[in-house]
Amino acid sequence: MVWGGISYEAYTDLFIFDKAAVNLHRYIEEFLQEHVIPFAPFIGQNFVLMHDSAGALVARSVTEYLNEVGNQTLPWPARSPDLSPIEHIWDTTSKDALEPGY
Repeated sequence: MVWGGISYEAYTDLFIFDKAAVNLHRYIEEFLQEHVIPFAPFIGQNFVLMHDSAGALVARSVTEYLNEVGNQTLPWPARSPDLSPIEHIWDTTSKDALEPGY
């Protein structure tokens, strides 16, 4: 799994999970606590996390943790890549990565 965070004013480095399964504990401890929550202050009070509906990402423990740290979430738009801003970034990035000399 690869994750990237974007906003109008900032972006994160890409975070790549190793090949082991991403369970809710890894998602909270290795990802949310270390990468997402520290990024939130750069955005400010309007920080909203948008993640897809994969099992570990929407587990009750994850939702409770995000509520506990005061993070808002936005549901991933089903079958609507045009409403998912990161999809445009992935599209551009994958095209650039295929260019000779990249």
